[in-house]
Amino acid sequence: MVDRRNYAFESTTPTVHEDAFVARDATLVGDVHVEPDASVWPGVVLRGDVRTVRVGEASHVGDTAVFHGSEVGERVMVGHGAVLNDAIVEAGSLVGINATLNSGATVGERSVVAAGTVLPDGFAVPAESFARGVPATVVPLSETSVDPEEIATDYSSGAYTDLAARHEELFE
Repeated sequence: MVDRRNYAFESTTPTVHEDAFVARDATLVGDVHVEPDASVWPGVVLRGDVRTVRVGEASHVGDTAVFHGSEVGERVMVGHGAVLNDAIVEAGSLVGINATLNSGATVGERSVVAAGTVLPDGFAVPAESFARGVPATVVPLSETSVDPEEIATDYSSGAYTDLAARHEELFE
């Protein structure tokens, strides 16, 4: 029995591409779009009642993450317990476990937000940057040993899609 929780809000219902994986106990409300090969894991809440929520192609949203009016581009990894409130994360980026992106925060392409980091309201992480701390500080990726391509290869280049496919019961 599928126990997926999809709720309409003011006549708008979530849309999930047939090639996406959404755990049966994830909650999707209103203007939510989950693109092909994306995965939305157990306990995730995607709430599109004030603004669109989009999970881009081949992006992955870890257990218990919460999106309220937020969007992530293609090949984005969002760690367990992350909170995105009216935030945008561009393609090829990673948002670490328990990171918080507050209203109006943006993360540029191929950037990394470390676990536990807090991006204050309106904070902008430039493309190819590394953000960490509370509140966040940012340095160019070129000044770190962090390699977003290596992270993408390890996690978002299909490994998580394959993992989702292997968890049949979570996504039936």
